[in-house]
Amino acid sequence: MESQSLFSGFCSNSITPLYRNPQNPLSSSPPSLSYPCFNQSKYQVSFENQYFLSSQRLRSVRRLLCKNSVEKVSNLVSEKEGSKSWVKRKRLAVFVSGGGSNFRSINQACIEGSVNGDVVVLVTNKHACGGSQYARDKGIPVILFPKTKDEPGGLSPDDLVKVLREFEVDFILLAGYLKLIPAELIRAYSRSIFNIHPSLLPSFGGKGYYGMKVHKAVIASGARYSGATIHFVDEHYDTGRILAQKIVPVLANDTAEELAARVLREEHKLYVEVTAALCEDRIVWREDGVPLIQSKENPEEYY
Repeated sequence: MESQSLFSGFCSNSITPLYRNPQNPLSSSPPSLSYPCFNQSKYQVSFENQYFLSSQRLRSVRRLLCKNSVEKVSNLVSEKEGSKSWVKRKRLAVFVSGGGSNFRSINQACIEGSVNGDVVVLVTNKHACGGSQYARDKGIPVILFPKTKDEPGGLSPDDLVKVLREFEVDFILLAGYLKLIPAELIRAYSRSIFNIHPSLLPSFGGKGYYGMKVHKAVIASGARYSGATIHFVDEHYDTGRILAQKIVPVLANDTAEELAARVLREEHKLYVEVTAALCEDRIVWREDGVPLIQSKENPEEYY
């Protein structure tokens, strides 16, 4: 089976300052930064020990990052376990709209070293959601997107792309983010945006299928199995190429809440496993356009 590597690297003209995170000494993300010059901006939503970026402050970000850097590097790497090769430590952006339990699992895996990457920025459409609070507690920058009546400080799609480039993001992980991803971002991060959905796609997916609505629909249909799906993101809801799935049985007397809890436990494990594969360059494409994951233990096997 001939296959080609998904990854060719994400280039940026900016130089990344190296920060030492006390929770993870290999991390390239700042443990805690504040930008006082943002506090008075009409686009700014500020919290203690946290910042939100607006479209009028993009140029200031580069200056502040360079000014506060102690050491500048352009290619932070870590040694790949069990081999002599070296793999660049990946920089991850996570998008959330709620509590962010998958985000927390991924970030913890990064801190513990099972994922060769770091969550360097969180994007949310709800500045007060649980995922945002967790990010603030961990010193992870938070960006509001999109701009809405309820969140007037949100960025435009073009400005969001610019900010993510400032952070030199390699991959974008959607973890319960309920807004449609704009075409500008999909073009800028082709084959680099992923989503997790709480069913076995293509069943029970698409616009309107999210959260508890999915599990209620599964039980009402009489389906004997549900699960979790990780897929590439395109310009529609839940229609991108499927990368990985985990099956969860639907029991005869299940409630939607009971099924949701079982699926969520599998989501946490599956998203960490797939993120680890992403950060180790183990995603390949079959000749017919189907993405596969290369086994870490046996590089000759794919699943």
